[in-house]
Amino acid sequence: MPNKTLAKEWLTKAYHDLSSAKVLYDANHFTDTIGITLQQAMEKSLKAILANENRKIKKTHDLIEVYKLTIDFIQFEESEIDLLDVATNYYSHSKYPVPHSSLPEREEIKEVLDFASKLFNRVCCILDINIKDLK
Repeated sequence: MPNKTLAKEWLTKAYHDLSSAKVLYDANHFTDTIGITLQQAMEKSLKAILANENRKIKKTHDLIEVYKLTIDFIQFEESEIDLLDVATNYYSHSKYPVPHSSLPEREEIKEVLDFASKLFNRVCCILDINIKDLK
């Protein structure tokens, strides 16, 4: 039996992260911070699927790894899988200072932001959860 309550909790947190990323992007904030927030939105969106299905939610921030656990419910094109990898790197590279690193380009952040929004909406549709119930 699906666990809509837990899925909604994950999606509410994903919505908060996604909304924050949009505000930060519009404010021309640091792209590394936006990237971390987008990674978190995507991770929580995918983990909502696992929560809904009462599956074990693995403690990982690797979006490819989480995606593989949800592949029975959602599939992505190769270019979208590439964006999962890009977003995973935002999280892992931003945890600690990395010598000679640079901020992600705004164009790339915009592409990931658009994909994260589509991902969130797709998961809401798959789980038949109204976005208005998450605000």
